[in-house]
Amino acid sequence: MEKIMEIGMPRALLFYTYYPFWHGFFTGLGVKVVLSDATTKKTMSEGAALVVSETCLPIKVYAGHILNLIEKGVKKIFVPSVQSIAPKIYNCSKIRGLPDIIRNVIKADFEMVEATYDKSEKHQGLYEFLKEAASYFGITDMSIIKSAARNGQKVSNNFRLMASMGVPYLKALKLALDNKVIMPSEKKNYPINIAVIAHGYNLYDEQVSMRILDKLESMNVGTRTAELLSEEQMREGISSMGSKLYWANELEITGAAAHYIQDSKTDGLIAINAFGCGPDSLMIERISRFAKGKNKPFLNLSIDEHTGEAGFITRIEAFTDMLIRRKNILSKKSADEQNLAEHDFQEGAISEEILAGIKNNL
Repeated sequence: MEKIMEIGMPRALLFYTYYPFWHGFFTGLGVKVVLSDATTKKTMSEGAALVVSETCLPIKVYAGHILNLIEKGVKKIFVPSVQSIAPKIYNCSKIRGLPDIIRNVIKADFEMVEATYDKSEKHQGLYEFLKEAASYFGITDMSIIKSAARNGQKVSNNFRLMASMGVPYLKALKLALDNKVIMPSEKKNYPINIAVIAHGYNLYDEQVSMRILDKLESMNVGTRTAELLSEEQMREGISSMGSKLYWANELEITGAAAHYIQDSKTDGLIAINAFGCGPDSLMIERISRFAKGKNKPFLNLSIDEHTGEAGFITRIEAFTDMLIRRKNILSKKSADEQNLAEHDFQEGAISEEILAGIKNNL
């Protein structure tokens, strides 16, 4: 009986950016993809117990997902090192050194599929990365690898198309993996709209984000995310701040935030970032200053494994209430100014009529 080839995929970190492609690629190679279970408090606590306390939450969660896959009996686990996505555009040090971190904190019987992707170096581009990953399964034929890559790109394109049209993340992901594409129903109008700015692993992991998108929906608040924007829009956002792209995932933070700060239909922004994340702290500081300069309300929520849901929700509710009051005040002010302008116009018209009558009687 032929042994089934399979690879474990931690449902954490870059999973939320690249999984549609990775799923399409590995299944195109004939490799079964085994996902870790959704994040739980147990995942967080077990991962946190393996690393030093100063380590950021996403890495703690990632380590917990590796343990989950080991418990499932998976022998090969995908732990890529994504160094740079374009020349001189880098990931943070922990994502770059992910295989080394896992190797040193988890001592168990499993093999890491640790392909390296680095567009800042020669001969470490996409196909070299995919060839390295496929070699762990004895696959070296480039025609097979390129065919699998095309399959991965198809799944990824379908997912991004639906996400950009407003299909919810998890629904778009499921449909794309099933090779299906749907267009969203007619968009609902909300009293206020909030842009939620975060890395995918801090926003779409429901345990980490405490289902913030669902909670805002239950408050009758419309949400905007980076997935609704094109890369060009996010790059223009960074340029509008007088800055340049440096971090690999800066488009979805700085670029998206800058765009929504200047969007008249967006009433405010909420940013979610992991406590202790160096790159995020720099980005959030710049976003905060830019929002203040544009008079756009901005709330930053810093999270770790100890963050309590009650306090988290209280801050969101208070921010939402403030935005509603602010919009009502601005709407009333605008209506008053319009009425005053119409009154002044009518007064002016009457004066002109009286003046014309006087001239006719002369």
